[in-house]
Amino acid sequence: MSLQRRLVSIALATGLVLAGAGCAKDDAKSDSAGAASTLKIGFLGSLSGTYQAVGTDLKKGLDLYLKLHDNKLGGHPIDLKVGDEGDGAQTAVPAATKLIKDEGVVAVTGIVGGGSVAAVAPLLSEAKIPLIGSNGRPELKDFSGVWTTSFMSSDPGQGIAQYIKDKVDGPVFAIGPDYQGGYDEVGGFTNEFTKIGGTLANPNGKTLWTPFPQTANFLPYFSQIKSSGAKAVYTFYAGKAAIDFVKQYKQSDVKDLPLYGAFITEGSVLQAEGDAAKDVFTVCNYSPDLDNEENRKFVAAWRQAYPDATPTTYAMASYDAAAVLDRAIGAAGANPTAQSINEQIAKLGQISSPRGQWQFGKNHAPIQKWYLRQVRSDGRALANVLVQDLATVGA
Repeated sequence: MSLQRRLVSIALATGLVLAGAGCAKDDAKSDSAGAASTLKIGFLGSLSGTYQAVGTDLKKGLDLYLKLHDNKLGGHPIDLKVGDEGDGAQTAVPAATKLIKDEGVVAVTGIVGGGSVAAVAPLLSEAKIPLIGSNGRPELKDFSGVWTTSFMSSDPGQGIAQYIKDKVDGPVFAIGPDYQGGYDEVGGFTNEFTKIGGTLANPNGKTLWTPFPQTANFLPYFSQIKSSGAKAVYTFYAGKAAIDFVKQYKQSDVKDLPLYGAFITEGSVLQAEGDAAKDVFTVCNYSPDLDNEENRKFVAAWRQAYPDATPTTYAMASYDAAAVLDRAIGAAGANPTAQSINEQIAKLGQISSPRGQWQFGKNHAPIQKWYLRQVRSDGRALANVLVQDLATVGA
């Protein structure tokens, strides 16, 4: 049975999941009027620009959790305030400033870009407001109030490095976007790959960086890869950049080289890439066909809410960010504050998730398993099909 049909079957079999999933902690302490106080939570994500598809999925994952829990977290009604991150720090900082100063949020979630996280984190730290990020995060000097439910940006590359070294007979070419997220994502691979004895095909062993977000023509870069003698390519792109890269790759002189990457076929970009994405390998911390109870519930609810889309790692991590807030707010007493919510996040321990069990490590990012997927025809549609487990990464 195809992945698409399996997802539909799961949704039908669990048809009452939306109606019956209002399991928020409704026994939360009440205010003087006898009702739990309303909390303002901020969402910041790329709702425009290159990574709009990623930001939209983050928002959908958060919205789904709130819908399943009667728009409450920890028993408190939620007033969601939304900011547009755009293409990076330049637009993320003013949007975050508005959430902090004008909206008075007690926590912020979302954020697509690693550069945006690095720029926004000091503002939130000064305001003592926790960030429960739901996409890749760079290393930070002060992460006391910063948590991510997705991954450290270097984790995916680290998780697949050994597999690529074992499978590829020769040097690998590394290429990625010239900004913080690209440095971390591709750097996670190149650092681990060379540490375990792998060889990069890049001249002087240095990654080829493409200007971001303006690069739309990758063909000149593929000519450089061809002349390098590479036996495979590793990369990271998302959103429109991923579509351009993958489609042009299959039109280039390097089309026969195995292509490995992080997130380059994830979500709605796969449909836009079409047949050009066939056989591309990706590393990911989630697949919608993982066999566990939390994932079955998540997929069923997702298919009811968004019947024309397949759940992504972005949506899953944002859904989990809401679950983290739900538990932390519920444990923070009758009148949760930004500080008490942050303190409770640190005490959560194991978290049940559609990806499987995970927990925050010392760096406030998940200790979790990574998976290898390959784009294959799955029934009448293309899908990122689970191939095997890879490494468990986290500190």
